[in-house]
Amino acid sequence: MPENVKRGSFGSKFGVIAATAGSAVGLGNIWRFPYIAGENGGGAFLLLYLGFIILIGLPVMLSELTIGRSTQRNPFGAFRLLRPGQKWFWIGVMGIAAAFMINAFYSVVAGWTLEYLFKAITNQFTGESPESIISQFNDFQNSNWRPLFWTVLFLCISGSVVWAGIEKGIEKYTKILMPVLIVLIVILDIRAITLPGAAEGLRFLFEPDFSKIKASTVLEALGQAFFSLSIGMGTLITYGSYIKKNENLGMSTAAVAIIDTLIAIMAGVAIFPAVFAFGISPASGPDLVFLTLPNIFAQMKGGYIFALFFFTLLTVAALTSTISILEVVVAYFTEELHITRGRATLLASLGIGFLGILSSLSLYHIPELSIVGRNLFGILEFISSNVLLPLGGLLIVIFVAWLFGKTKLKGELSSNGLFKASYFPIFLFIVRYVAPLAIALVLMNSVGLIKF
Repeated sequence: MPENVKRGSFGSKFGVIAATAGSAVGLGNIWRFPYIAGENGGGAFLLLYLGFIILIGLPVMLSELTIGRSTQRNPFGAFRLLRPGQKWFWIGVMGIAAAFMINAFYSVVAGWTLEYLFKAITNQFTGESPESIISQFNDFQNSNWRPLFWTVLFLCISGSVVWAGIEKGIEKYTKILMPVLIVLIVILDIRAITLPGAAEGLRFLFEPDFSKIKASTVLEALGQAFFSLSIGMGTLITYGSYIKKNENLGMSTAAVAIIDTLIAIMAGVAIFPAVFAFGISPASGPDLVFLTLPNIFAQMKGGYIFALFFFTLLTVAALTSTISILEVVVAYFTEELHITRGRATLLASLGIGFLGILSSLSLYHIPELSIVGRNLFGILEFISSNVLLPLGGLLIVIFVAWLFGKTKLKGELSSNGLFKASYFPIFLFIVRYVAPLAIALVLMNSVGLIKF
């Protein structure tokens, strides 16, 4: 990055937490967590998930933020600065590639949230039968233009925020969006727990049945903890590079992990009482949000308001994530290719949008966009989520544990003695021995080298 270019940074502690939590909180918390928990027994899965967030998620997250803040660079530039002339910059390349691919297919699903928010606003669920709601979803997916329109619109919205910069764009809007998200989910929780029969849903989520725990459940919980914190895709290194040196990195990391985990749990509180109150299976899978919940809204007293709040919540969560993922690519373009932020945002959005449109079309309209039985959407999801993210996370903890330098690492975590970092010995032990083994298991299971 040229020396005469002033690099942006977050302007306040609240901005750091709001933006970084926004990057972590997304569809993984509100869409994926409830159905994964539902498929894996509820309470027992939740306990495992919480344990892995503390034991694995926090240290790995802190490792990425440390790399970003110590170098004040994007993922590619960070590793090139730390180990010049060596091949470690490929970790950054993987992170940027993962961010590009994830935003392409993620924006497709994010576009669905806009379609369903529009349906909620125009009251298209009330009084509809389950068959009609399924038909609505199929009609939408088979439409020639609607999924593409919402995908492009979502990318335009996230692109406009990133275009505005770090403090005036990302920080400004996440400081608004994150409180809105929390208020919405609290309202939904209050409504859900007042439904007749809601207690059964709360018992499912919070009373562990350890007989439901299998080896696959353990790996699902570890994978969910890993992916829900946006580890391995470059966002945390990028956002870490915008954190000032006088911020307490350990406290900020803990705050973000707590917010991210609470929102996932609160999403479960909003969904499972409603699911049990209306006799729906909690193991409804990925369809839980787009097919099962609209069916509940159609039957529920006050379902219009509940649907409106829920799909607004889902849209906001998706937006905070797409903003952070887009920023990874934009930061690379501006710092390594020396392109202005406006042009970098436009170029990144156009590239991601093109790939996103193709992945959307591959779902229903162009089956030829497939390789070995996977459509383009599935290929992007598999390569990024199952290969690049865990592999990147594994290499990051190895790098921090063994190559970053113990003295330098402690100095960065303590802001050169400004804060106590009494957790340092435990942190170092986890990133050296525990996290690499756990992530390696997730990676090998994801690519089919081992199967539980």
